[in-house]
Amino acid sequence: MPVLVATHKDYVMPSDHFYQPIYVGSALHKQRMADFWSDATGINISSKNPFYNELTALYWAKYNLKDQPIIGLAHYRRFLGRRSGHKYKYLLSEQEIRQALQKVDVLVPKARNYWIETQEQHYLNAHVPQPWQVFGRVIETKFPEYYLAFEQVCHSKKAHLFNMSIMKQAEFQAYTDFLFDVLAAVEQEIDFNALKGQDQRALGFLGERILDIWLLKTHTTYQEFPIVSLERVNWFDKGWHFLLRHFGIKGRVKTHF
Repeated sequence: MPVLVATHKDYVMPSDHFYQPIYVGSALHKQRMADFWSDATGINISSKNPFYNELTALYWAKYNLKDQPIIGLAHYRRFLGRRSGHKYKYLLSEQEIRQALQKVDVLVPKARNYWIETQEQHYLNAHVPQPWQVFGRVIETKFPEYYLAFEQVCHSKKAHLFNMSIMKQAEFQAYTDFLFDVLAAVEQEIDFNALKGQDQRALGFLGERILDIWLLKTHTTYQEFPIVSLERVNWFDKGWHFLLRHFGIKGRVKTHF
């Protein structure tokens, strides 16, 4: 039961054996990290990490961990926990994960509420519009049975972010089938060389919204858990930049922290 911990650098990792670090985008680097798995082995899209973010770890797991009953994804600095905090001791244990998955299908981070703007507004205030527009068109034309759920996500002010989840293999395969089919179709319509900075990572950001679309459409049961953040967030700074973006004040406004 690995919970993959996506990382692009060396980092102190949890001591629990089922939290398995995976070096994402490793096909683009000569560096190797001891005891870290690589997303560049077997069937993979490791070289597309600049566009897919941590989703290259999920893609690798989809094809190379089919024998595992449970698959999860965390970040080197973000995990699901029994309570929020900044220490590894708050992380979900293997027993807690297995017990929770006896009651629901998927474990997800506590939803973030943006209060004054919808998910569509939030994305468009932080990024160039083309990827979102292509995303909506792909859902409507190629996955029409998901379009109502897409519209619900567009108008929702809450989202389960970070592409983080833990689920059993059957649900994982169903979710990642939809996830990567949608993103592959979006990828075909976007010239990523024409995008700059954070916007080149559009597929990873869109992937965050796909989880909720899939949960809504399939009526998959889930339980939310607090986020354990190893690195403290300056919420005043984050909130200030959120308001700047919301009211259309551009310039040196940050979008991701």
